[in-house]
Amino acid sequence: MGLVTRIADKAGALGSIVSAMGCAACFPAIASLGAALGLGFLTEYEGLFLTTLLPLFAAVALVANGLGWFSHRQWHRSALGMVGPAIVLAAMYPFFGHWWTARLLYTGLAVMVGVSIWDLVWPANLRCGPVGCDLPQKQ
Repeated sequence: MGLVTRIADKAGALGSIVSAMGCAACFPAIASLGAALGLGFLTEYEGLFLTTLLPLFAAVALVANGLGWFSHRQWHRSALGMVGPAIVLAAMYPFFGHWWTARLLYTGLAVMVGVSIWDLVWPANLRCGPVGCDLPQKQ
């Protein structure tokens, strides 16, 4: 399950970033980066990205990081991985329409990318089992 959650986490972060890059009216700073990368053709799908794909990819990343806890048993790593998608979902639903929504979304996306890079550089290892932590045996 560790490989599946790592791939789902990366897919969720990448999908959220690409979805935000396609919405020039809502998030102009990240959309200009997307246009510079050749993703300007995505502007005709803004509605789909904003209402469906961005929350979907954020939810995938949230669930993947939540399930990742069962693989590595590091609560701080899972909690930090769930903060970014939770911020993105909060920016998209309960706080949408405020003047600071774009900043909140950018913060959530930055946290998602940062945690994904951290996970690539230092992958999680199993620390404890479902019953508890085993101490090393003295020989």
